[in-house]
Amino acid sequence: MPRPKSTLLGRMSRLFRRDHAPDHPGATVTVERTVQVAAAQLGGQRALTVYLPPDYEDTPARAWPLLLVHDGQEMDAWKLTDALARHHAAGGDTPVVAALAAGPERLDDYGTAGIPNVHGQGARAAQFQSFVTDIVLPRLHHRYRLRRGPAHTAVIGASLGGLSAFDLAWRRPQVFGIIGAFSGSFWWRTDNAGVAAQQATRIPHRRVRTTEAAPTLRLWFQAGTNDETADRDGNGVIDAIQDTTELIDELVAKGLRRGREVVYLEIPGGEHQPATWARALPEFLAWAFPPKTSHEKT
Repeated sequence: MPRPKSTLLGRMSRLFRRDHAPDHPGATVTVERTVQVAAAQLGGQRALTVYLPPDYEDTPARAWPLLLVHDGQEMDAWKLTDALARHHAAGGDTPVVAALAAGPERLDDYGTAGIPNVHGQGARAAQFQSFVTDIVLPRLHHRYRLRRGPAHTAVIGASLGGLSAFDLAWRRPQVFGIIGAFSGSFWWRTDNAGVAAQQATRIPHRRVRTTEAAPTLRLWFQAGTNDETADRDGNGVIDAIQDTTELIDELVAKGLRRGREVVYLEIPGGEHQPATWARALPEFLAWAFPPKTSHEKT
């Protein structure tokens, strides 16, 4: 029998414990103990760890932006606490970060809702997205002082998590207004019959193309020149970069502006691994959460 909502919220509050991570002198990020959130839509639970800005406790009247991260179990490798501390020290509008760990069925949970890929992966993406918006976000807003609205709510991920972050926000722009996709798996497609079919059936590209009007979003993409070696059409551009830049082309065709709503960071020598994403994370934070003006700091 499902645990009543109030009981689960109380359990989460009791389990949260504050540990300090001194990654940057004078700017200490608070890491709260990981809790398990029931995921009825998916079966089982998902681990959630929350990172609080250095002055969260010292400013009780202030509300904060929220950054939801896919594959939250990898945040040590991303050097998240150090990036947040440095962002805060530089005057950035440091968010509360909710790192949601992937479950054992990651290849089914992540992806594009309602459209599994050619291998049948992503079959539960719609349920996962509902879990995020219907269960995880309400609990975060109940527990923490968070600003409401898509302009203050971001979601990021890497690889398949990057694709999932993109699809989640594209389908729910009333919830998420900021996307960060690190080495996103934008090759996700429904047909492998040949190069032409692979190009034509890329799901995120088709999702954008068939959306009547582009939602109000800010989108940040990163790819590395060593993300992979595959070049399916032999044009001299690896697929990871081509799939990302051609998705950006689709977004621009919908009216979003390069350098404004859509930003692309290409890292020479960047690889498909957390060490590269850790290098890129400060760039994303600076773009997504710039310093607030004095009259906004409430």
